[in-house]
Amino acid sequence: MSSIEIKQQRPRVDDILERYKHQIGEDLPGYRNHVYRTITYAMHFVDNDAQYEPFIETAFAYQDIGLWTDHQLAYLEPSEAVALADNAKFGWGFDVQALQGAIHWHHKISPYTGPHQTVIEACRKADWIDASKGMLRKGLDKRIIADVEAAFPNLGFHDTLLRLAKDYGGSTLVGGIKVTLGIVKW
Repeated sequence: MSSIEIKQQRPRVDDILERYKHQIGEDLPGYRNHVYRTITYAMHFVDNDAQYEPFIETAFAYQDIGLWTDHQLAYLEPSEAVALADNAKFGWGFDVQALQGAIHWHHKISPYTGPHQTVIEACRKADWIDASKGMLRKGLDKRIIADVEAAFPNLGFHDTLLRLAKDYGGSTLVGGIKVTLGIVKW
């Protein structure tokens, strides 16, 4: 069995999330752990190449943030806008097309091909693993996924998504349909 590198501390992520802690509120611990899990998987898919780490950390910190900043079930574009604004504001210098793409395509069902394919595809696969609670493994051994989930417990993150679907959509069913239509890409 292969292993996966698990980093318990990611100051870049925590700094970004700190800026939005009042908007995210009580959902922050669950969202933070979702972000940490997805970063862990994505870094594994790029062979832990350090050149990608700041970018992947940033993209995943913002991937779903539009749920809280804009109260939108179709949250990809709002999340992209917040990420791009902060990229400019703080002078991080991330390629705009890459940052927007990593967020925009992270729910794409089929493999991503196009500009920045390596990192965007790593992010896409990572999020599908976590969104499916490890049912979709994208080539990872289930014991590796269990190790990552043990390091960063769910803390109700998937329940939060259901609650927000109901809150923003009027019912879990209607919200679920709206969120699926708004974020899943073919």
